[in-house]
Amino acid sequence: MKKKTVRDLGESEVRGKRALVRVDFNVPLDGESNITDDTRIRASVPTIELLLERGARPIILSHLGRPKGKPEQKYSLLPVAKRLEELTGHRVNFVESTDSDEALKASQTLKPGEILLLENTRFLGGEEKNDPRLSRALSELGDFFVNDAFGAAHRAHASTVGVAEHLRPAVAGLLMEKELEYLGGALANPTRPFIAILGGAKISGKIDVIEQLLPKVDGLLIGGAMACTFYRAMGLETGKSLVEEDRVQMAKELLDRAGMRLTVPHDAMVAPSLERCDDAKAVARNAIPKDEAMFDIGPQSIASFSRAIASAKTVIWNGPMGVFETPPFDKGTRAIAGAMAQATAKGATTIVGGGDSAAAVAEAGLEKKMSHVSTGGGASLEFLEGKKLPGVEILDGAA
Repeated sequence: MKKKTVRDLGESEVRGKRALVRVDFNVPLDGESNITDDTRIRASVPTIELLLERGARPIILSHLGRPKGKPEQKYSLLPVAKRLEELTGHRVNFVESTDSDEALKASQTLKPGEILLLENTRFLGGEEKNDPRLSRALSELGDFFVNDAFGAAHRAHASTVGVAEHLRPAVAGLLMEKELEYLGGALANPTRPFIAILGGAKISGKIDVIEQLLPKVDGLLIGGAMACTFYRAMGLETGKSLVEEDRVQMAKELLDRAGMRLTVPHDAMVAPSLERCDDAKAVARNAIPKDEAMFDIGPQSIASFSRAIASAKTVIWNGPMGVFETPPFDKGTRAIAGAMAQATAKGATTIVGGGDSAAAVAEAGLEKKMSHVSTGGGASLEFLEGKKLPGVEILDGAA
């Protein structure tokens, strides 16, 4: 997946030119429109700063939330403009529209050393439909295109794909480059032993990832509620645990095919319900009570999974081990994060595949102790499934 990056552009292609930069500033906001986690903004700052250093004038596009193709005040990027100004130390001009004469004029009159942030692309009806007219209009806002929005690369929208059909050069930003390098490198040429850890509620959401990873990994560790579908396939009692009945046969086939490479938890943390977490206890996987449910992996599984991670040279993790928002069912997820941080310190390449896993790592304060924490949950999942990402495919190939 070798793509031309912003570093590959020549002086004449950059200096004085308008860089139309698609980023992923889809950050969480509280009820007062305060940003509660600015990770995604910070992740794109190196690309913006490199463009400024090289004399380009950055015009930034992003989506935020899920407005239905029309303006909604609670999804405005104005709070992001203020935070971006604080992080970069450069003046950020904010225009409350994107597809407008005002936006075009602001892009043309932008002064060197300043940044222009345009309003939420999803306020535009044609954005998610990849409307050709909108794509052409967006392309007029810049002289070249930089896609640094890995988190939106799996969406063929006007601001991620359509615009690049009209605007060249179209290159990857530094964050996009890093995402492709880590995720692509792990899949194409991992240093071994290569361990993957998959969690989350449903096996159905991870089938394609399991299929892609099984032939490549030395070990695949399964956690989360999806382990219960495997338990059922093994003929074990699962009590009130979440089981996907229509996937039990598939889980059985995966177990048969994977042999020793696929490991399901040896024990489980169970309780009558999430509301009765004070009654939580660890039981062996063949001793789950009929009237209780599994909400996390147990202490034996934590020890076993941690040993496997410690022995690995490449580790990919996607999906929590339990209901990590509700203690004590956060122990499994926290332990995996801790084991990965220790593995990183010993020289392993550790990759956290966005989404809930990334949130758990951030909550544990271990982000900087991983080799790479992906900013794209859905995009990293589709990448691991072996799917082509439209926002990456459209970019110029590297020489």
